[in-house]
Amino acid sequence: MKQFFLASLLGSTIALCTAAMAADDLKTLEAAAKAEGEVNSVGMPDDWANWKGTWEDLARIYGLKHIDTDMSSAQEIAKFAAEKDNATADIGDVGAAFGPIAVKQGVVQPYKPTTWEQIPDWAKDKDGNWALAYTGSIAFIINKKLLHGSEAPTKWADLKTGKYKVSIGDVSTAAQAANGVLAAALANGGDEKNIQPALLLFADIAKQGRLSMANPTIATMEKGEIEVGVVWDFNGLSYKAKMANPDDYTVLIPSDGSVISGYTTIINKYAKHPNAAKLTREYIFSDAGQINLAKGNARPIRAEHLKLPQEVKAKLLPNEQYKKVTPIKDADAWEKTSKSLPQKWQEEVIINMP
Repeated sequence: MKQFFLASLLGSTIALCTAAMAADDLKTLEAAAKAEGEVNSVGMPDDWANWKGTWEDLARIYGLKHIDTDMSSAQEIAKFAAEKDNATADIGDVGAAFGPIAVKQGVVQPYKPTTWEQIPDWAKDKDGNWALAYTGSIAFIINKKLLHGSEAPTKWADLKTGKYKVSIGDVSTAAQAANGVLAAALANGGDEKNIQPALLLFADIAKQGRLSMANPTIATMEKGEIEVGVVWDFNGLSYKAKMANPDDYTVLIPSDGSVISGYTTIINKYAKHPNAAKLTREYIFSDAGQINLAKGNARPIRAEHLKLPQEVKAKLLPNEQYKKVTPIKDADAWEKTSKSLPQKWQEEVIINMP
């Protein structure tokens, strides 16, 4: 009993010491970031995932000035590599697949925020080089007004027998569209190496003349060109919120399965303001930072650990819709498969268009 008491006491003491050290380290980081005075980002514009809220908070709380240059994930990594010691960017936000690529290219530096333990293992690099701050799961956005009495689909299986057109976008250029194919494959017994079930599904839809070539965007939806679109959940929710008649649209995760991925910050190895970049990541993973992302319809990675304000919670889909979402388990296999997808899509799906 005495040994148990001593062990418990020791454990509590270590936990308290660790918390105190973290607090001290955080104070040191805050001071260093304030001294640097600014943080420059790439791929983190104000209107994406409500980054604006985070930049405003960092300016108000820590006095950090900020400039963003919007660009794609691949361009961000190329910029870090090309500029090296002449770095103009401190931090970027890239798709999940690009986190490991940035590590392989040696252009990032690690930082683990104090909420590290609440980030699922699948969503972070063990050394702290990257961690998903918010997720995207493939969803349907449905224009109920255009379904002409057809029942709105709730799962991939429904797409086979529906009378509506299905829009997935360009699988050769859009990560959203490619992940839509993977989601359909996972829901039908496939995986990162085997997307054949999805190709068969979309080939069947194409044969029926129901595969739309329109890209699901706000513009095409407002024109009435999209009946059922395959999109990231945060895009679908954001589009719906911006529509003239939001109630005409439904956004849902297909109940027979989907894929969950997301976006990660990467801190430039050559950053001129490395402490400000690390403090930015720290803030993004804090409760306030995670709530900021939710305000922009992005599902925070720490969603299950947060008490979201009711009006913010209303911007997201309910937790129960995510029961059958699956993270990418074999990133290398998916990278190879996604490279071969455009040709397979042409040969096995588009060829079936009337």
